[in-house]
Amino acid sequence: MSPEMVAQVRRFNRTVTQRIGALDENFLASDRSLGQNRLLWEIGPDGCDIRSLRLRLDLDSGYLSRLLRGLQAGGLVEVTPSQADGRVRVASLTAAGWRERAQLDQRSDAAAEAILRPLNVRQRQRLIAAMAEVEHLLTASTVEIRECGPGDPDAATCLANYFDELSRRFTGGFDPARTRPVHADEIIPPAGLMLVATLHGDPVGCGALMFHPDQVAEVKRMWVAPNVRGLGLGRRILTELEDRARARGAWLIRLDTNASLREAIAMYRGCGYREVAAFNDERYADHWFEKSLTADHSPV
Repeated sequence: MSPEMVAQVRRFNRTVTQRIGALDENFLASDRSLGQNRLLWEIGPDGCDIRSLRLRLDLDSGYLSRLLRGLQAGGLVEVTPSQADGRVRVASLTAAGWRERAQLDQRSDAAAEAILRPLNVRQRQRLIAAMAEVEHLLTASTVEIRECGPGDPDAATCLANYFDELSRRFTGGFDPARTRPVHADEIIPPAGLMLVATLHGDPVGCGALMFHPDQVAEVKRMWVAPNVRGLGLGRRILTELEDRARARGAWLIRLDTNASLREAIAMYRGCGYREVAAFNDERYADHWFEKSLTADHSPV
């Protein structure tokens, strides 16, 4: 990325923080900081466990504890053990907290209206559309991808959701026992690897590689959660898999897929994969693709 791009992001941040009033000592004319006010909103009507709050807001646990203590001291929040699991602490709004949250909602609406009011209709539409695009891209930049084993809890969640979706979308359903097996030891180094994507601590995507002796890599278990589709996460996972395959010396990368997965097929084609003859006997596959990873090799 260029220095000009970094500078533009910094200018945007300064403009936004000033315009929304985040620089004010008492944000939205309350007696609390922006962090405390946001926490009141995030706790929500049903309460929220502390771990989820920390992950959702990307906060340091010590800072989150200080924010909660301040809200507790003000009588706005109470923290109690979860009824389902006593080891989990849950933050809930008190009656005073509910009243404070309602006031913050009213002030937040007024602040948003103050931003829109000076603009004409066309400018308002442009601003709202631009904000939606920025929100979309910022969410995409928040997703983290890491390598882990298939037994990792996040990986297991992704794989379970992957199989569930195939069962719903494939004509006639999907039976894992009837597909070509991918054993756990085939997608852990050195035989392969698995990537898992998380958003605010929640697993939202995965992809795996199997390395073959002929320096060919095979993509397996590609999945992206429906609620984050459109963020470009599938392409990002696929690109990371390609980079890791290339780093391991693979010159060709292959995959197979089902005709029901139209979005995936479009993505593969858009990423430079070309359709080839079947290279395996996967009973659920309708399409087979491959892509050269080096300039020195071209699939025949």
